[in-house]
Amino acid sequence: MLETRSATTADAALIASHRRAMFAAMGGFEEPILDAVRRTSGPWTARMIEEGRYLGWITMDADRPIASAGLLILDWAPHPLDPVGETRAYLLNVFVEPEYRGRGLARGLVELSLAEARRRNIRVISLHASNEGRPLYEKLGFRTTNEMLCVVAALPG
Repeated sequence: MLETRSATTADAALIASHRRAMFAAMGGFEEPILDAVRRTSGPWTARMIEEGRYLGWITMDADRPIASAGLLILDWAPHPLDPVGETRAYLLNVFVEPEYRGRGLARGLVELSLAEARRRNIRVISLHASNEGRPLYEKLGFRTTNEMLCVVAALPG
């Protein structure tokens, strides 16, 4: 039977492994970079959970973790989309093991994330979607925006 539970700091390494697998599934990243993401994501995730800024969920099939997702709570200046709010959320690390895909697990985890944002009165949630995930996010109310990205420094080495 599948059960979903809240993530704890003890889950940080698992979340980091799922994060690496998520980026690997998207393609276009070199193995050493993916390994660095996994290695550095664990301590970061544990710290964010301890600070109450990362809320995560893990879906289990008996003792096996098969899916996860996280919601990062960010301080954010008031904005026309939320002129009185001072926080925003970022949905990240949505991952389902390949053999469990197509069963609505990602949808359930995203819905948990949205419910938690509503409970906290967070009105704006953003994310970066893979091509595979985009249809799900659009069905749940996410829309494409005018966000841009700039990487300002090269990786060391």
